[in-house]
Amino acid sequence: MTDNESGLLAGDADPEAVRRHRTLFRAVRRRKNPPLRRTDITVTDEAAVKRAVKAASLGNAMEWFDFGIYSYLAVTIGHVFFPSGNDTVQLLSSFATFAVAFFVRPLGGMFFGPMGDRIGRKKVLALTMILMAIGTFAIGLIPSYAAIGFWAPVLLIFFRLIQGFSTGGEYGGASTFIAEYAPDLRRGFYGSFLELGTLAGYVGAAGLVTILTSVLDSGGMEAWGWRVPFLVAGPIGLIGLYLRLRLDETPAFQKLEDGSMHRASDAASTVETTTTGDLSKIFRNYWPTLILCICLVGAYNIADYMLLSYMPTYLSDEMGYSETHGLLVLIATMIVLMLIVNQVGRLCDRLGRKPLLMTGMLGFLVLSLPAFLLVRQGSLVAVSAAMLMLGLSLVCLLGTMSATLPALFPTEVRYGSLSIGYNFAVSLFGGTTPFVITALISVSDNELMPAFYVMGASLIGVIAVACMRETARRPLAGSPPSVATSEEADRMVEAQAPTPRF
Repeated sequence: MTDNESGLLAGDADPEAVRRHRTLFRAVRRRKNPPLRRTDITVTDEAAVKRAVKAASLGNAMEWFDFGIYSYLAVTIGHVFFPSGNDTVQLLSSFATFAVAFFVRPLGGMFFGPMGDRIGRKKVLALTMILMAIGTFAIGLIPSYAAIGFWAPVLLIFFRLIQGFSTGGEYGGASTFIAEYAPDLRRGFYGSFLELGTLAGYVGAAGLVTILTSVLDSGGMEAWGWRVPFLVAGPIGLIGLYLRLRLDETPAFQKLEDGSMHRASDAASTVETTTTGDLSKIFRNYWPTLILCICLVGAYNIADYMLLSYMPTYLSDEMGYSETHGLLVLIATMIVLMLIVNQVGRLCDRLGRKPLLMTGMLGFLVLSLPAFLLVRQGSLVAVSAAMLMLGLSLVCLLGTMSATLPALFPTEVRYGSLSIGYNFAVSLFGGTTPFVITALISVSDNELMPAFYVMGASLIGVIAVACMRETARRPLAGSPPSVATSEEADRMVEAQAPTPRF
């Protein structure tokens, strides 16, 4: 009997036939889904998991440090690199240059993602780290518009494109790396460290910019102070590269390469396929999941960039806050989120991904308008309360998303599919958020436009979360079960043993 015949027999059989031939159909089911053997189950090494989390999170922190310093210095960069004139035009030019890096992120995702599925996660993550560090460090060396004229914004855009292209392979690879190292029951907790890196990168960027702006006047910032945060990226990149090169490849990818795994289940059997991961296969076979991924990431990133990148500009341009005060409020909010993001990760392991994601999306849908009305009050207490309201909604997404997204795709195309879906969403919605909101406020003269924009995005997010399947406490698609201890593996095998019949 062929596999197709077995599948038809088991899947389309008449219930009456199943009742009459229970032994036959039981044998077909066991052939299709043979029981797990002890060697099929991956027992994780806690020290190796922690090294992987540290290396992946540092790279993510650097990515958001790079993008954070640009957004926090948007006004200064507008003055340095673009012709003097209307302040709004300079700010829009600066945000447009911020957004241009996101337009090439899908190209980076389509380049680095399938490469990571073919040659391994570790090598590609090391390469993206090098390119990110070079792009950011080089921006700090570019002469101003006053010095070289037209070539200043051209060079700025060129190195922003390098940044964007390299980060196209960063998040998909880092989240895949942690997800494939972590045990199934703790994937949310370990994945939340990736977003702890995001917040740490933002806090580092905001803290450094705050110190510089408080020590230097506007002339000093435009003359040389703005360069310091970009130049700091060079040493950080070298540290991250060292940590990543010391890592082993993920257990899931190693079994994928070996092709020696026993056919334990439908999920595990796909580990034996080849690592082609080509683009046509991804778009042809996984387009529904790609759309779901884009909707989830788009809603999440609009909220993320609005709060963590755009809000200081809103406070300074629309509310008259000094740049330093706006950043200090944001830093305080992010420190609170850093303190609880790992607990959210633990909670999503216990309760599931969907409840936490739905809470975050509904939070933005319901609380965005009240939060911006509070911000419009102008007092420090009102602004801080509004930031905390939005921050608590965001942390439900931050602590959960990095464990949710890798589980959408099977191992042999995980890096490529996630990189493509994530970066298409970020380029279309995330990176353009500051530019779109600034333009909407300018055109409509309505200072509540950020709230309406985020509410629209969160509504799409609510629908996407409702459509996704729960992935907590389950093996990754295309990977064998992964547990923290040998005792867990033994119990899993024993649980399959048939009950004795007397």
